[in-house]
Amino acid sequence: MNQESFRLLRDFIYDKSGIFFADNKQAQLETRLAQRLKVNNLSDFDAYYDLLKYDDPASDELHSLFDSVSTNETSFFRSPPQVEAFQKKVLPDMLAAHSAAKKLRLWSAGCSTGEEPYTLAIIINEMLGAAASEWDIRILGSDLSPKALRSAEQAVYNDYALRGVSAEIRERYFEPQGAAYRLIEAARKLVDLEHFNLSQTETLEVGEGFDVIFCRNVLIYFDDELKRRVVSKLYDSLKVGGYLFIGHSESLHNISRAFKLVHFPGALGYRKE
Repeated sequence: MNQESFRLLRDFIYDKSGIFFADNKQAQLETRLAQRLKVNNLSDFDAYYDLLKYDDPASDELHSLFDSVSTNETSFFRSPPQVEAFQKKVLPDMLAAHSAAKKLRLWSAGCSTGEEPYTLAIIINEMLGAAASEWDIRILGSDLSPKALRSAEQAVYNDYALRGVSAEIRERYFEPQGAAYRLIEAARKLVDLEHFNLSQTETLEVGEGFDVIFCRNVLIYFDDELKRRVVSKLYDSLKVGGYLFIGHSESLHNISRAFKLVHFPGALGYRKE
């Protein structure tokens, strides 16, 4: 991949997905796209750029591109301090505030292969117990990668994905399936999965709004301008009093002052006042 090919592909990917490859990531992009050249029987990256640019914009190859450039490393109960903040403080407060309506809406934006929204479903089931059937609970899991979403729909995970799951939770919520484990239907049914491109902010319509949004380790792929646009839309997507959680190494400093910063033990949250 020469510098001109890198620039063209880098800019195309940014325009379509918001994912930005800095100048020092040329080798990384080349590695990630090499397989797409083989699949399409193309001799060089210029030919691949022409395919992307002049092919049907809704083609399967564009989805395959998103799969190739997306990072889908995740696991259940990832970043425990944030999970505990949700489990021990935010969720109890939300359940108390909505005890009359018995309605709760959550969004895992950038849900990858489903571990995050399913973690939220497990936590809610654990907290409500038998009363869960009395509540109207929907968790939206969205991602840019169709391949990741297909995996999330299967809800089958190996030991590595379950490394943060206690033996008790594994026993209650996962059924052996060959050498792996499948999440039980009681947790799966709380989650709706949807292909969604956060960078296309004009399409970010969420109706009545969410009580909690998790958008962790997603903003790191955007430049500051796109971060501001996306965070603004996430703010608009929250109900008043709702919380946004971003990655533990991420920050909204110089990105947004709209939220109230809330300190939890070992974690931060952003509240819409």
